[in-house]
Parts: sequence; C-alpha cells; structure tokens
Amino acid sequence: MNDSSSTGSRLVWDLPTRVFHWALAGSFLGAYLLAEEDGSRNLHVMFGYTVAGLVVFRVLWGFVGSTHARFRNFAYGPGAAMAYLRDLVRGRARDYEGHNPAGSWAIYALLALAAATALTGWLNYNQVGGETFEEIHEVLANAWLVMVVLHIGGVVVSSLAHRRNLAVAMITGRRRSGSVTAAGGEAAPGHPPASAGPRWALGSALAAAVLGFWSWGVTTGGGSLLVGAEGAAEQGEHAEHGEAARLHEDEDDD
Repeated sequence: MNDSSSTGSRLVWDLPTRVFHWALAGSFLGAYLLAEEDGSRNLHVMFGYTVAGLVVFRVLWGFVGSTHARFRNFAYGPGAAMAYLRDLVRGRARDYEGHNPAGSWAIYALLALAAATALTGWLNYNQVGGETFEEIHEVLANAWLVMVVLHIGGVVVSSLAHRRNLAVAMITGRRRSGSVTAAGGEAAPGHPPASAGPRWALGSALAAAVLGFWSWGVTTGGGSLLVGAEGAAEQGEHAEHGEAARLHEDEDDD
C-alpha cells in the first residue's frame, strides 16, 4: 500500500494509536465530569476500566507498534526536551515527524497518571486503604487534568510554530511530506513511515473491543465489575437474609 497521497502527505500515526488517543481522551473527560455524580457512579467506573485497558494496550503497542508509536522512537532525555522548548520560544524549533522531545515527556506523564489514577480508583472502589486512596485518586485525577491542559497548549503552540495542525494529524494519521527531523535529530527523508496494512485490522479490533465492553456493561449492568466492595457486602447481606428466610419457611413447614 502506498503511504503517500496525491497531496504529498504520508501516514505517520497508525489507526491503533489514533483510536487509543481519542478513546483515552474521551474516557478521561467522561470519568472526570461524572466523578461527583452519585447517580452516575457506574458510568464513572466503566470509564475507569476503559482507561486501564487502553493503557495496557498502549504500553504493549509501544514495543510492537509502527515506527512512531514505539517508545524508542521518542525516548528523549530531559535536556532534549528543555532545548526544544527553548528553541520553540525563539521560533527555531525543529519540526519532528513523530513526537517532539517535549511532547514525548507529556505522553509518558499522561500514561503514568492514567495508570495510577485507574489503579487508585479501583482500590478506592473496593474500599482498600480507607479514605487514603480516595484522596490520592482525586489528586492524581486533578494532576492528569493539568497535564492534559499543558498537552493541549503544547499542541497548539507547536501547530502554529510548524504551520501544521497536529490535532488533525492525530485524526487522519497523515502529515504533509517535507523536510522534518526524525528521532535522534536525523533527517527524515527515507525514514520508514507507518504501515497501514494489518494495523487497520488491529485498530478496528481495538475500537470494537471498547464499544463491545461498553455495550456489555450497559446491557448487563456490568456484573461483578460494577459491584465494588460496598455492593458485594450488600449482596452478601441479601443472600444471608434470603437464606434465613428460607430456613424459617422450612421450619414452619415442619
């Protein structure tokens, strides 16, 4: 398959990476907005499980995915990130085909915050550690929000500086061809692009998995996933009351 179109663009972000990106953004937004809504607690938890699954996928995809999705493609040190930001302020920052050094640190921070927020949310939901994990969960969620705002700001500034819409590129997966800088400061011409072939199937499967999980949760009520420690205790009490009632009926029959 030809990765270049008639308009001179090339595929950079594969479909699995794009599905992950927007699914994670939507899950965070949904979970954050519903965090204080008692009547929407199950939806909040469903978003949390979705975040956890997406993070697991992205970590694996960071090792076996296409060129720009792999962690080694944007493994920059803090010095490189600071240098990029300084050059960006001065209007002479290099244009990277994949993640730039500053953006790479934002990606790692977002993944770490997503994983930690999902874990502490699950612990709190199952009443582990009392109120400790509830407080930690709230702090992490707010830190995640701050990181999201910084990330969006960085995308806007970089888009203006390099005269290309990075948000649109994460939707289409394509960017216009040209002289850009690849990972490590090497010239991009000849740099292997993302392959569209079987990754379309995997990206579609990831989207189907997320939609399937939500369809199952909505139609079945989520089963044990949405019970939590409090719900499990209530179910246990109902079961005990039911057993006691049954024994009482048996005694009356005798």
